Amino acid sequence: MPELNISPEKVAFLIEKTREFDVKEGVTDPASGSNATDDNMVDVLEDDGHDPVAQEITGFVGSLTEDEQVDLIALMRLGRGDAEIEEWDRLRRETRDTREAPTARVLLDEPLVSDYLAEGLSAFGIDWAEAAPE
Repeated sequence: MPELNISPEKVAFLIEKTREFDVKEGVTDPASGSNATDDNMVDVLEDDGHDPVAQEITGFVGSLTEDEQVDLIALMRLGRGDAEIEEWDRLRRETRDTREAPTARVLLDEPLVSDYLAEGLSAFGIDWAEAAPE
């Protein structure tokens, strides 16, 4: 079994954060003048480009080592079905060699990234929920 360069706890943290980010949608009421309680708190689910969760994810990913960042993208690709666990070393090499955008941007731009990361960990026999920080 190949080894991860990133701890399952860090991946679990990102899964939780990306799930928070995934519920966001585009702005539907850009000129809303009322307060959030009048709108049934709908505006909190809109992504206006200043999302604190996206900023937290970007800061967290930016603090990781290069190997940890490569593993994150490779885990996402593994969970997406781009390769099998037996091809992990090749997948990591491809990820390292072809990455053009910052890791956080790659992750945040991928729909279902939290599910893909969870599936990637599962291929390593790791249940992300058990690794999640309490």
